[in-house]
Amino acid sequence: MERTLDQILAYHCAPALAGLKPANLVSLSRTEFPDLEIRLEEYRRLFGPRGVAFRTMDGPNPDALLLLVYRPALLEREFRLPLAAKLLRGDGYPVGAAVETMLDRLGERLRTEAEFPHEIGLFLGYPPEDVEGFQRHRGRNCKLCGYWKVYSDVDRARAMFRRYDRCRRSLCARLAMGMSLEQVFQAA
Repeated sequence: MERTLDQILAYHCAPALAGLKPANLVSLSRTEFPDLEIRLEEYRRLFGPRGVAFRTMDGPNPDALLLLVYRPALLEREFRLPLAAKLLRGDGYPVGAAVETMLDRLGERLRTEAEFPHEIGLFLGYPPEDVEGFQRHRGRNCKLCGYWKVYSDVDRARAMFRRYDRCRRSLCARLAMGMSLEQVFQAA
């Protein structure tokens, strides 16, 4: 069965679409979605007034592209957290710059770094303490593994994981009943 872009976004990006987190990232096959830019223009028109933006970036796989579904206002708030700002500054980000400028820097790092840039967790709304823990421990010795590796507050992370799961299930269920993303969010 062929997956639709609505289904992929509902599964991988529900929390960002619903406003529970600042962003979600999904990898899409260039061959599966040759008309992606046209589709994204439609999504931008539909979701822009709701504060949701869509941006493609090149990643490590030349046959795929990365789609960031994000809420600029929430990203801006995340970047102002003291530990997040410190970590981003350490990776050469122009902290205090516009969100799009920060995303330009992330895109540059995705294209040029040998390793996937771990600070991407800050863009995805992971707690800065967990991003710092991941960097310090090189991804090992976490307390919990879920949507991200948790190094700090396990109870808070579990609660967030449950919210994201409920959001995903709810959105996917509505699409399974025949609704489109546009219909779901127009009704909201």
